[in-house]
Amino acid sequence: MPPKKNMMPMQKPSNMKNTIKRIFSYMYGFKLHFAVVVAGVIVSSSAGIAGNALLKPLVNNLRNALENDEWDMSGFIGILCVMIGIYAFGAFSAFLYQRIMLKISTTTLMRIRNDLFNKMESLPIRYFDKHTHGELMSLYTNDTDTLREMLSNSIAQFISSAVTIVGVFTMMLCYSWLLTIIVVIMLVIIVRVIGFIGARSGKGFAAQQKALGRANGYIEEMIDGQKVVKVFCHEDSANSEFDKLNEELCEAATRANTFANILMPIMNNLSYLHYAATAIAGGIMTVNGFGGMSIGTLVSYLMFTRQFSQPITQVSQQFNAVLTALAGAERIFRVIDEEPEADDGYVTIVNAAIDENGNITESAEYTGKWAWKHPHKADGTITYTEVRGNVELDDVYFGYEPNKTVLNGISLYAKAGQKIAFVGSTGAGKTTITNLINRFYDVPDGKIRYDGININKIKKSDLRRSQSIVLQDTHLFTGTVMENIRYGKLNATDEEVYAAAKLANADYFISHLENGYQTMLTADGANLSQGQRQLLAIARAAVADPPVLILDEATSSIDTRTEAHIEKGMDQLMEGRTVFVIAHRLSTVRNAKAIMVLENGKIIERGDHNALIAQKGKYYQLYTGMFELG
Repeated sequence: MPPKKNMMPMQKPSNMKNTIKRIFSYMYGFKLHFAVVVAGVIVSSSAGIAGNALLKPLVNNLRNALENDEWDMSGFIGILCVMIGIYAFGAFSAFLYQRIMLKISTTTLMRIRNDLFNKMESLPIRYFDKHTHGELMSLYTNDTDTLREMLSNSIAQFISSAVTIVGVFTMMLCYSWLLTIIVVIMLVIIVRVIGFIGARSGKGFAAQQKALGRANGYIEEMIDGQKVVKVFCHEDSANSEFDKLNEELCEAATRANTFANILMPIMNNLSYLHYAATAIAGGIMTVNGFGGMSIGTLVSYLMFTRQFSQPITQVSQQFNAVLTALAGAERIFRVIDEEPEADDGYVTIVNAAIDENGNITESAEYTGKWAWKHPHKADGTITYTEVRGNVELDDVYFGYEPNKTVLNGISLYAKAGQKIAFVGSTGAGKTTITNLINRFYDVPDGKIRYDGININKIKKSDLRRSQSIVLQDTHLFTGTVMENIRYGKLNATDEEVYAAAKLANADYFISHLENGYQTMLTADGANLSQGQRQLLAIARAAVADPPVLILDEATSSIDTRTEAHIEKGMDQLMEGRTVFVIAHRLSTVRNAKAIMVLENGKIIERGDHNALIAQKGKYYQLYTGMFELG
């Protein structure tokens, strides 16, 4: 049995600089777009600064009108028109750079998701045995969502804030360097507050993401296994376990968001305090005529004060979102950096043409015959060996975990066209043998040969092309019945699909579906019975027409009557192929050429049905019901 799945560790971003640098590496091809974004941000921010600066002449114009009873209407309207034009241009620039930034962020996420999915497709089965589906799905949902938020909003916000702070600070210095001292003091306080709160919230958000991954993984398992939960009346225990995980998530989210939620009130109050202090000091200076301060200058300066604190507040709002996004990005990159499934095989499978003398040549077209193309590194020659399906295990030892072997010295030989059956208790190593034959796992000790070739020399994709597997737990994809059968051979013709369905005895029930072979299947074929799904899986294996067939409890979900109906079809499917059968229902293996009885990773008995019955050993006990499979 594969090792139990463990939760994916989630840690605080260990290297923010490298993570940010790597995110930006996905933004290739957008140099011109970024230049437009930066220009748009600068124009938009500068428009806000310029608009506030025009308040000075506008207010002074009104003051002169009140004091001297002289109203310069043309000057007043001119200033208003300029302000409207500046704000309108700034609004257009903001709209433009936000649209472009949206394009950059969605394209970047598309590239990251592509790399993530491509890497998952290249990861070994061992990786998926150790990680829950819910955790892996969380990478595509929670982590990418937080990353999207950062890319679409935070980057432009940081640039805008930087431009605004620099521009406003410059204007404030020009207006009054004395009042600017107050701003600098408050700025130091605000920065220290942000640093203090941010340092404590980062760890909390990392813990929140970890707890969220655990909760999602459990929810996914419960949704998939809802029937099992109800059958065994485990609703209460499932609720109890979820309550525990949900409480852990609640506590982690509370810790993470406590600092995040108090940040805004603190920042707002500090900005109000800053504004009040500046207004009092500026009012005193204006009344006393100190520093050339006028009412117009004070009004503009106070607006700059609000404008100066606003980007700092906005940055603080984005701070926790950025931490969460970087933590999620690091999780994504951790998967992308996983070692792909190792494959140093160089022997490939090719279409073969075989003449009357048995000479094999490679063919560009499908001939119904396959051959192993074996390049020899020593002398540079290439030899061809017909793919027949001879499989040999020679003193194989294997364990999913170090120091815990599952197979202990397994040796067997299956000739082309033979049917080999494995029986034994759960955990005896039956499925493990088939996992090794198709190189889901590699053998650390011993050898497995395929047509006399060490399978470690055969390229994994080519090795698996020569085999078909029908599993006990079938999986059907969203699509038509025909598309699901054709999944075994993507270039199969409609006639080949029909023939495979008839061979598996699935044609009858398919033809009685509402739309026959064009019936849409969703939710893993939920609109079919378990037996019908199994028949489609057998048809999918049949259409591939492989020399080696592995049936892992392939008829376990089919009743004995249906099994009897498809027995001839299965015999036709198995004819001329090497077949490995794993079965608890011993009636299905009676006609096997050899039956291997496994116990604790060892073959304790072997022979055909009659020979094993005559031995009156473990197989005899199993067959007669004196001992039951566990």
